Amino acid sequence: MAEAEKKTLTEMERKLKKEEKAREKEMKRQKASEKTKFGQVKSTQPKKLTDKNINKDEETPLGEKKRLSSQMAKQYNPSAVETSWYEWWERSEFFKADAKSTKPKFVIFLPPPNITGVLHIGHALTCAVQDTLIRWKRMSGYNALWLPGYDHAGIATQDVVAKYLMLKTGKTSHDIGREEFLKEAWEWTHKYSSTIKTQLRRLGSSLDWSRECFTMDEERSKAVVEAFVRLHKEGVIYRGDQLVNWDCFSRSARSDEEIDYVEIKGRTLRPVPGYEKPVEFGLMTSFAYPLEDGSGEVVVATTRVETMLGDTAVAVHPDDARYKYLHGKFAVHPFNGRKLPIVCDADLVNPELGTGCVKITPAHEQKDYELGKRHHLEAINIFTNDGKINKNGGSEFEGMQRYAAREAVVEALRSRGLLRGVEEKDMRIGICSRSNDVVEPMLKPQWYVRCSTMGEEALEAAGDGRLEIIPKQYSADWRRWLENMHDWCISRQILWGHRIPAWYATLEEDQLKKFGTYIDHWVVGRNEEEAREEAAVKFAGKKLLDLSQDPDVLDTWFSSGLFPLSSLGWPDQTEELKAFYPGSVLETGLDIIFFWVARMVMLSMKLSDGVVPFSKIYLHPMVRDEKGRKMSKSLNNGIDPLKVINGEKGNLDPKELVVAKEGQAKDFPECGADALRFALVTYTAQSYNMNMDVQRVLCYRQWCNKLWNAVRFAMMKLGDDYKPPVKTLCPETMPFSCKWILSVLNKAVTKTVDSLTGFELADAANTVYSWWQYQFCDVFIEAIKPCFSAENSDRTHAQDTLWVCLETGLRLLHPFMPFVTEELWQRLPSPQDLERPASIMICEYPSLIEKWTNEKVEDEMETVTGTVKTLRTLRAVDSLEKQRNERLHAFALCGNASTLEIVKSRELEIRTLANLSSLEAVLKGEDKAGQAGTAVVETVNENLKVYLKVDGAAINPEAEREKMMRKIEEIQKQKEKLEKIMCDSWYEEKVPANIKEENARKLAKLLQELDLFQES
Repeated sequence: MAEAEKKTLTEMERKLKKEEKAREKEMKRQKASEKTKFGQVKSTQPKKLTDKNINKDEETPLGEKKRLSSQMAKQYNPSAVETSWYEWWERSEFFKADAKSTKPKFVIFLPPPNITGVLHIGHALTCAVQDTLIRWKRMSGYNALWLPGYDHAGIATQDVVAKYLMLKTGKTSHDIGREEFLKEAWEWTHKYSSTIKTQLRRLGSSLDWSRECFTMDEERSKAVVEAFVRLHKEGVIYRGDQLVNWDCFSRSARSDEEIDYVEIKGRTLRPVPGYEKPVEFGLMTSFAYPLEDGSGEVVVATTRVETMLGDTAVAVHPDDARYKYLHGKFAVHPFNGRKLPIVCDADLVNPELGTGCVKITPAHEQKDYELGKRHHLEAINIFTNDGKINKNGGSEFEGMQRYAAREAVVEALRSRGLLRGVEEKDMRIGICSRSNDVVEPMLKPQWYVRCSTMGEEALEAAGDGRLEIIPKQYSADWRRWLENMHDWCISRQILWGHRIPAWYATLEEDQLKKFGTYIDHWVVGRNEEEAREEAAVKFAGKKLLDLSQDPDVLDTWFSSGLFPLSSLGWPDQTEELKAFYPGSVLETGLDIIFFWVARMVMLSMKLSDGVVPFSKIYLHPMVRDEKGRKMSKSLNNGIDPLKVINGEKGNLDPKELVVAKEGQAKDFPECGADALRFALVTYTAQSYNMNMDVQRVLCYRQWCNKLWNAVRFAMMKLGDDYKPPVKTLCPETMPFSCKWILSVLNKAVTKTVDSLTGFELADAANTVYSWWQYQFCDVFIEAIKPCFSAENSDRTHAQDTLWVCLETGLRLLHPFMPFVTEELWQRLPSPQDLERPASIMICEYPSLIEKWTNEKVEDEMETVTGTVKTLRTLRAVDSLEKQRNERLHAFALCGNASTLEIVKSRELEIRTLANLSSLEAVLKGEDKAGQAGTAVVETVNENLKVYLKVDGAAINPEAEREKMMRKIEEIQKQKEKLEKIMCDSWYEEKVPANIKEENARKLAKLLQELDLFQES
C-alpha cells in the first residue's frame, strides 16, 4: 500500500475512533451490548443497530420503487440501504441497452463465470470495475450494454458433477453413460447459475439481463458448430496425430496453459491422484542397452525410466569422438528385443550432458517426437488413457500404473545386470491445474487449430493501434506469447461440453475397422445429415459401413473465444450484432490473457473479416490476501464476497484454525456491497497483485456512515420548505466557502472523468473520496454553520450550495457506490416545477462548469486550511489537554501584506474551523504575540506563523524555545545543502533548466521561513 493510502486510512481510523467514543454513551443508554469482533480494527467495528436508532422504511413490494421513511435513521445500515433498489432498477429496465439507439455505444462483455460454483472475491473485483465503467458511461449519454453470460466450464463441471455422482450413487460418469451424465450436469448448471445470478445482483451489477446467455445454450451451440465447420473448411482446424499433454486422472488432453510447472529439488515424495502412497521424483536412473553385434553397450540416463518401454532409438552427437564407432549400429531392447537404431542428431544431443547418449521415446517426449520425425522413427504409445502400461509395454508390465511400472522397470534392469546407477537430480514436472495429476506427454490423434496466421493478425492489431492493452506493460507479454504459440489442441475426452461436429467414416475396404484408425476418414458437418452428404462426396464409389460422431468435446476456451460474436447472435446477422459488435472494452484478470483474451481476439477477427472484437483490453491485478499469498483452500484465506457484504462469523474446526491463524479466517462484520466495491476499485492502482485486507472495506463502510450523516445534517439545515435552485449557481455573490467548494468540486469532477477515461479507476475513486471527506465534510460543512444563524444573510446561498454539492457529489460517486447514492439522492428535495429523472443512475454524470472555477479562492482556502491544521496540531499536545476544548485566542504573524490580507479577510472561517475565541493577524515586525502572556507557536508556511495563547502554567517556555531552535537548525541544514549543490562547478552546465528553477524556488522558500523563525 502506498504511503499516501496508509496515511489516509490512518487518519480515517483516528476520526472513526472519535466518532465511536461519542456514540458509546448513547448506545449504552439503549442497552446495546454488542462488542467488536473484527481482528485488530476494534475501533472501527460498527456497533449493532437497534430499533431505537433505526427509522424503518415501509416494506416495499418486490420490484417497486423503495418506500422511504420520512425521517432518516441515525446511523447508516448497509442491509437496510441496499434492499429493494436493485429489483426496482431491473424492473424499470434501466440496465437495458437499445439496439436501435442513435447514442454512441459502449459495450462490455462480462467474462463468463464458471457454472461450477459461487463467485469469489476475484469475480467481485471484476464486477466492481466493470459496473463502475458501465454506470459512468450510461450516465455520460452512451447506449451502454453490459452483457452477462456463464461458461459451462467443461472439465471443471465434469469433475464436480462426477464427484457428486460418486457420493450420491457410487458410480462414475463412465458407469452411467453420456445421456444420464449430461442430465445430471444440466441439473447442476440450473442450480448454480441461479446462485451466481443472485450474487451478481447483490453486488449491484447493472447487467442487461434480457441478453443473458450460456455457452451451451441453443444459440451459442449453433455458433460453436458454425465456427468449427467454417474453420475446418478453411484448413484452420485439422485432425492431427501429435504429442499432447495428457491428464491420466481425468483421461483427457490439456492445453499448455492448463499446466503448472513445479521445480523438484532432488529426491522428493509427492502425492499423485489415484495413488495411495506418495510418488518419488527427482531421481536419475542410468542403464545400459546392449549393442546388437555384442561389441558392448551404450549407457543412457532418464528421470522417467518407465518410458524406456517405448524407446525406439538412441541418439548421439555426430561430432562426439567417443561414439564414432556407434554410427550406423543398433542397440537391442532388453525386454522385447526391439532393434534400436543409433542415430546422429546435433539438435537434440549435448555431448557434455550425462553420458552423451540419449534414449529416444517419440510417443512420450516432445523433443524426442521432433527428432523422431526428422529420422523417421516409429512412435510407440505405451500408456492407456488412465495411465497404465498397455500391451505395447510388454506382458511383464502390462496393466501396471505408470509409477508402479517405474519401480518394476528398475528392478527388471537390476535383475538383468543392466542398471548402472540411481542418483538425485533436480527436475521440473508439469502439473494439471484442474486435477493436480502429473501430465504425461502422449501421442494422440486430436483436433487442432492452426494459430500462426491468426496470432500474427492479433499481434498486428496491438501494434497498429486497433487494440490497446492497459496497463501498457502487458503488451510485451502479449507479443511474447503470440510470437511463440503452438497449434491449439481443442479436443477434450470428457462428456460435458460441445460435442465435436465431426464424424468418422468406416469403409468396407478398410483393413482396420477400429474407430479413428485412419486420419483421413473424417468428415465435418453442422449435423449428421450434412456429414453424410459430405461423406458421399468424399468417399464416392466406396461402400460406407458406418458413420459415427466423435465422442470428444471441444475445449471450453473454444466456445468462450467466440463470446463477443456468439453472445450477440452470430452467425445470424441480428440487430444486436450490427448495433453492438465490436465491443468497447474487455476487462478481466491478467491471469487469463492467454487462456481467453488472445483466443477471443484471434477467433473473432478470423470470423468477422478482421474486425477486432474490442478496442481496449483492461487487465486488473490478481487478488491475494493481506500478506501477499495466493488465496487457496489449503491456507483457508479465501474471501467470500457475500460474507463481507452481509457479515458472517468464521466457522473453523480446530485443524483449520491452526492453518488459518496467520491467514484471514476471521469474523466479517456487515460491510455492504458499496463498501466492498469501493475498496476493490481502489486496489486497482496495484498492477500485478493486490493484497486484499478486509480492514480497508470496513473503513469504507464507516465512510458510508459519514456520507449518511452529511445528508442528515443537510436535510436539517435545508428544512422541509426548501426548494432547490433550477438554474446553475453563480458564485460571484456567494460567501467565500461556497465559492471555494464549488471550485474544488469542479476540479474533482474534471479529475474523476479524466481518470475514468484513462482507466485509472483507483485515482478516480480516491479523487471522489478526497472531495467528500476532506473538502466537503471536514471543511465546508463546518465552515458554513455560522450561515445558518437566524440573522445571517448568507443562509440562502449556503443552502443552495449545500444542495448542489450533495446532488452533484452523489452523481459523481454513484458508479462506485450505487446503493447508498441512490438512497441519499432520492431523499434530496427536487427543484420546483422541474421533473427530474426517476433514478440517479439515469441522471447525467457531472461535467465541468467553467464559471465555478476560481483559483484565487482555492489558494486562499489553502492558507486557511493550513492555518487551521497548524492550530489544531498545537491544541493536540499533551500539555494543553485541559484547555483542548476551550475557545482560545490566537495570533497570526504574516511575512507579507498579501498573506496578512488573506488571514484578515478569512478570519471567520479560521475561527470557526479552529474553534477560536478570536484571531489577530499582524505583519512581520509588528509581532504582538509576546505581549499577551504565554503562547505556543508553529509555522504554517514560509510566510505565516501562528501563536496560540494559553495558560502560562500549561507550557514550558524553555521547551518551546528549544523546539524553535531545532526547527531553525533543520531549515539551516536544508538551506546549506541546497546552496552547496547549486554552487558546484557542474551545476550550471549539467542541470536542466526546470530543475534549476525548482531549486531556486526551494531556496527562496527556505530563506523566507528562516527569516520568519529568526525574527520570532
